[in-house]
Amino acid sequence: MANSVSADPATDRPVFYEVEEHEHAEGSSTMLGFWIYLMSDCLIFAVLFATYAVLGGSYAAGPGPKDVFELPLVAVNTSLLLLSSITYGFAMLEMEKDRRNMVLLWLAITGLFGLGFLGIEIHEFTGLVAEGADPRRSAFLSAFFTLVGTHGLHVTFGTIWLVTLMVQVSQKGLVLANRRRLMCLSLFWHFLDVIWIGVFTFVYLLGVLR
Repeated sequence: MANSVSADPATDRPVFYEVEEHEHAEGSSTMLGFWIYLMSDCLIFAVLFATYAVLGGSYAAGPGPKDVFELPLVAVNTSLLLLSSITYGFAMLEMEKDRRNMVLLWLAITGLFGLGFLGIEIHEFTGLVAEGADPRRSAFLSAFFTLVGTHGLHVTFGTIWLVTLMVQVSQKGLVLANRRRLMCLSLFWHFLDVIWIGVFTFVYLLGVLR
């Protein structure tokens, strides 16, 4: 309950009344804020995809997708990220059963898949730069490095977040705050998985088929 004061327009005297305050579930503001963040990330990637759609055919007499993309390697990388989403799902199932050690185990496996994904992406980028196919070579390569690199940066931050959560869970257990954080990271991780499917299809697969 909260007291409030207003003026009666007829008598100009103060009128006192009580206002019922709405109850909010604990953590609801956190989840709302995180959804807003994800929507902003969607806009960022939408702009990057649109930019690539416009510039993806501008090779400037340089290498094109068929010359620089290694689909078998990219397919392995895609599999690693898809598997990481599955293992994170297993971690969430174990969280519902309140089994902390199993949650930590599946989170660790998820982190290893994430590191494997990043390792292959770094290998791809360094190989392209070594061959002279760096972002300065053409608009196509600039758009490619920006889109894929931004996604890789998100996976890097997600992996750091995952390790931080593992430390918090190992120290404080599956308390309500940690469960909420695990839920937020779950949304983020699966979001990155969906974005990568778009990258694999739109950038790599369609690029090679052009």
